[in-house]
Amino acid sequence: MKTGFKASCVEIVVIQDADLEYDPADIPNLIDPIIVDKADVVYGSRFLVRKTARILYFRHYLANRFLTFFSNIFTDLNFSDVETGYKAFRGEIIRKTIINSRGFGFEIEVTAKIAKLKCRIFEVPISYYGYEEGKKIKLSDGLLALYYILRFNLFCSKQKSFVESSIWKNIATE
Repeated sequence: MKTGFKASCVEIVVIQDADLEYDPADIPNLIDPIIVDKADVVYGSRFLVRKTARILYFRHYLANRFLTFFSNIFTDLNFSDVETGYKAFRGEIIRKTIINSRGFGFEIEVTAKIAKLKCRIFEVPISYYGYEEGKKIKLSDGLLALYYILRFNLFCSKQKSFVESSIWKNIATE
């Protein structure tokens, strides 16, 4: 992802998991708040009023809700689905964000960093077509997520989060 972000030159960058658990037909709804200049970052949420969703694994739902809640405590944001694999960013924001983590840590790290930037953030409902074979999440991933929440919210400054400080002036909460 880091290589793709740096190589991008578009106004809006969308992240979508490659396994197609998220419907590409939702991309227009995902990017619309950015296009109409209401948002700088948009997360797709599997837990807002949905179009279509496969019902799977209560334990994954509980783990996601717990991690989202814990992340929200430190970011002071009210996400419903911080672990979503469906996100859209203004290109300049994601290109200038320094990403240190790998794997599932990305969701937590990028959330902590955009919170420091005070971006205009939206969530939109998305469809979710989860499948059993796609769930490779382990308990160790959840424990790492807790570590990343603490690390990137408490021990990573805004100066260490972005390549260039001029972005702070360009992005402001309205």
